[in-house]
Amino acid sequence: MILYALTGTGRDVTISLLQEGMMYYFAYASNMNRKQIKEHCPDAVAKVVATLPNFKLIFTGFSRGRKGAEATIKGSRGDKVIGAVYEVTEAGLRKLDKWEEHPVNYKHLNVRVFTDGGDVYDAVTYIKAAQQEEGRPSPEYLAVIQQGYRDWGII
Repeated sequence: MILYALTGTGRDVTISLLQEGMMYYFAYASNMNRKQIKEHCPDAVAKVVATLPNFKLIFTGFSRGRKGAEATIKGSRGDKVIGAVYEVTEAGLRKLDKWEEHPVNYKHLNVRVFTDGGDVYDAVTYIKAAQQEEGRPSPEYLAVIQQGYRDWGII
């Protein structure tokens, strides 16, 4: 499979070829935490902070491992999710799939995200596989997420 990244806006769009077997992954919430992502996808290469428009970050269900609700995204006109783009291999994505319990707990969603500089990335991300009632995340889980935002210089 050949994947491309769109860079720029309007007439200045540049299409760059990713190496075969590579793809962009849009991380939000705890997968922005660089320590966590390296544990579950060692070949991930951090690229850039990006925004997913018309979605919002929510917490749903209950995870015994997380001791509370887990992060997911939900379509929401006018909202946005700030996250990070990583370049990953297909094997790396399979490792993330195992961590995210794909396809039972989370499924893949192809998204287009944008940087403040106007670059555009077509990426894969995760979204909860089943609609669940919104809940509260544990303080420990929130701390992992907050560290991810610090890792990327967002907070």
